[in-house]
Amino acid sequence: MSQKSRRELTSTGIVFLLLALALVVGAVLTAMNGRNFFSPGNISAILTGTSILGFIAIGQTLVILGASLDLSVPYVTSLASLVAGTMMAGQAGNVPLAVVTALLVSAAIGLVNGLLVAYLNVHGFVATLGMGLILAGYLGTHYKGSAGSAPREFRLVGATNIGPVPVSTLIMLGCAALVMLLLARTRIGLHLYAVGGNPQVARLSGVRTGPPIVLAHTLCSLLAGVAGLLLLARLSVGSPTIGQQGGYDLMSIAAVVLGGTVLMGGKGNILGTLGGVAIFAVMDNVMGVMEVNAFLKDVVRGLVIVLAVAVYARRNLDRRPPRFGGGTGSAPPQGLQEVAG
Repeated sequence: MSQKSRRELTSTGIVFLLLALALVVGAVLTAMNGRNFFSPGNISAILTGTSILGFIAIGQTLVILGASLDLSVPYVTSLASLVAGTMMAGQAGNVPLAVVTALLVSAAIGLVNGLLVAYLNVHGFVATLGMGLILAGYLGTHYKGSAGSAPREFRLVGATNIGPVPVSTLIMLGCAALVMLLLARTRIGLHLYAVGGNPQVARLSGVRTGPPIVLAHTLCSLLAGVAGLLLLARLSVGSPTIGQQGGYDLMSIAAVVLGGTVLMGGKGNILGTLGGVAIFAVMDNVMGVMEVNAFLKDVVRGLVIVLAVAVYARRNLDRRPPRFGGGTGSAPPQGLQEVAG
């Protein structure tokens, strides 16, 4: 019975069991340091930690579902914060145009990435790495440090809470819900799963393989741009290095993998990614309270990722049917026996 229950447990279920375990362990360790893990201030800090990584991880989930990757997201985040910050120049009246411009620039970068991957057959790793280097060169050449200024009205987005829940987290969850609807209820969302699972079969089935990949990369960069706007709201200035300092490229991929999405594409969901982001937020919060060394933090994150992926891989092996229809000791059909002989 226990074996059957374990096999019926989905990857998303495993993620949220890990999250529950992280909450319990975090509460105990925090209490040992004389702090209340479930205090409104600490809950708000954890949820704030999920917001920026959450936006980027949602977009990263889309491109990974399509069997691609996006390594340019930290540079898009930095660029969006600078474009919006310099256009706002501390004036509330400039906010709408600055936000729209930053998001359009971000989406345009994603569109180029998507076109390179979908129609020029450049691997997502290479295409987005190249785009990231181009953006890094542009940022380093045109911006020597922080630039721009966000007005108070815009900074409220990053500072306002509804109870213990930051407004930024609610916006992130709203974006997640829209992407979940896109994947589950639209044709192009279902096509993205098909293309990620097997592009040749999808093509033979009449699916146009290009548009889902282009859309995934465009939305990924767009959400990275939203993360840049949120960082601008929190810091009040744009920064050419804020995305790289956060390591959002590798951290977003790690959250997606921890959430159960397969790196080869075609399998995964946004809910699992949110669970992965939450686990990292809880871990970072607890390790911050315990004043854990930064290098040791990376070790802990790495161990969690490796263990989670090992569990997923083991479960997939357990679910594989017997090769020749019988039990594990069944002999192959007669024809195969003759070929083997």
